[in-house]
Amino acid sequence: MSAAIDLPVDVDSPPRPRIAAKVLLQFARTLAFVFFSMVALGEILLVIPLVRKERRLVVRATWLHLWCRFACRVLGIHRVIRGPMPRSGLLVCNHLSYIDIVVLSSFTPCVFVAKRDVSGWPLFGWLARAAGTIFVDRRRRLAARDAVENMQKAIRNGALVVIFPEGTSSDGVTVLPFKSALLEPALELGCRVTAGAIDYSLPYGGSVGDEVCYWRDMTLAPHLLNFFAKPRVEVRLTISQFQPRGDRKRIACELRDQIAKLRS
Repeated sequence: MSAAIDLPVDVDSPPRPRIAAKVLLQFARTLAFVFFSMVALGEILLVIPLVRKERRLVVRATWLHLWCRFACRVLGIHRVIRGPMPRSGLLVCNHLSYIDIVVLSSFTPCVFVAKRDVSGWPLFGWLARAAGTIFVDRRRRLAARDAVENMQKAIRNGALVVIFPEGTSSDGVTVLPFKSALLEPALELGCRVTAGAIDYSLPYGGSVGDEVCYWRDMTLAPHLLNFFAKPRVEVRLTISQFQPRGDRKRIACELRDQIAKLRS
């Protein structure tokens, strides 16, 4: 009677086909994302000099809108919106990730306000500059005033301007306190103000806080590659009208509370 032989089994290792599928998905999405982003950048750089100056911001926002619709399809981002997406005025949202910009712009052409650091990011920074993003340099005392003037110009031209008053992204556990400086256009122009709440989920497993949200000291390239390996990412955008009352600090607090309620 022969003795049974127990072979060591690595129970912690996922099946090899799953690893191969993940690597293949990462590679295919990275190739498509980079290639078509470079093609899109070349396109906008060739087109913009041919467009009248007063029309350039609209053309840039429309170009980003089309690119983001494509990016959502390539990256497996499935979007649901509750409420009517505004076409103009000021849209105020919570901020979880660089993916927020892709999602919001995929619904309608937008002009974004972002911190100056984003302009230096590889690829995303190039896309942001090409799209006419309004950058705020927080190291300069008058930077917020300059940004407000550029926002007012965009709103007067009929654009939808998007701001993230938290000032940084988070893991989404809560909505951070809102900074009020960039709400000035709502007071000075009396423009339409809309609140937007963004939420993500990973139906095939994973941590939204670590694998979708981009915060703390995370590094862009590893985070993006891991995101590319997610088979499906679901995002819900909830839209609600907001009636500004009082000074901008009161408006900031009420907007933050409204967005927190929309998320819950």
